Amino acid sequence: MEPTQAGQVVVIGSGLIGRSWAMVFAGGGFRVKLYDIVQQQITSALEYISREKKELERCQLLKGSLNAQYSEFSLCSSGSQISNAIYYYFLFQECTPEKLELKKKIFGQLDLIVSNDVILSSSTSTLLPTKLFTGLKHVKQCIVAHPVNPPYYVPLVELVPHPETEPSTVDKTHALMKKIGQSPVKLTKEIDGFVLNRLQYAVISEAWRLVGEGVISPADLDLVMSDGLGMRYAFIGPLETMHLNAEGMTNYCERYREGMIHVLKTFGPVPDFSGEIEQQISQAMSEKTPADPEHLNARRAWRDECLMGLAKLKKQMKSN
Repeated sequence: MEPTQAGQVVVIGSGLIGRSWAMVFAGGGFRVKLYDIVQQQITSALEYISREKKELERCQLLKGSLNAQYSEFSLCSSGSQISNAIYYYFLFQECTPEKLELKKKIFGQLDLIVSNDVILSSSTSTLLPTKLFTGLKHVKQCIVAHPVNPPYYVPLVELVPHPETEPSTVDKTHALMKKIGQSPVKLTKEIDGFVLNRLQYAVISEAWRLVGEGVISPADLDLVMSDGLGMRYAFIGPLETMHLNAEGMTNYCERYREGMIHVLKTFGPVPDFSGEIEQQISQAMSEKTPADPEHLNARRAWRDECLMGLAKLKKQMKSN
């Protein structure tokens, strides 16, 4: 099957990432099967998708028709219920909790029944492909496709191959992600944290140190990003920012090389993210958003509404 042909996708796990992936694939024209061992999880996911679809229609952000038929099948340790219709499946997107043995078990079961043209993909954000896929018969068809939560509103997908992954698998997955409206990036090799989290952790680490050293308050630190760097980074990355903030990249490095090196040498060791600084930051965050389900869910809903508005703006700007 060609990577852009319509087919059937199986999303394994119907939590926040799984249900959002299901919406993305359905909007891209694929028939979606949601798989979960807990029936209530499936029911909750379908209710969530129904609510989100109405909201997306209201905001004119619906991808495709999103009218695919969502269904589920029962847990079957032998995989026979999947294998009975295996030729209808194009891709398996695994979205289970970040537990290595659980994920390895799932891919081990799939490895026994899939054909040679199916893509086996994991949404993991922390586990390396060599930990997940080594030893599988279909390792050439395996790849990590790490989304950003929530993937319906934040389109980036990191594609991380196993050393034995076929280049055609990477290319097909990349084409598929483009077809369904995501923004895939290819990593040429695996690395701890992939790319997004390495960048994110670098920012978090320095943010933690600045607060801990009393340079700035937690609230103002977040403002530096949301009303400062984040304004630019919503549209261009750090390298293009450098390029545009001078007469090109070479000129930027000529101007700021020594200053950047000087500042970077003042960075401290990696924080332990505990103790008094943790308590200080936790208190500041809880004053803004109390750490209980009601307040956290309300703030997440606000965040997603902001992301929807930003997605709409970026879509409009790209079309100009």
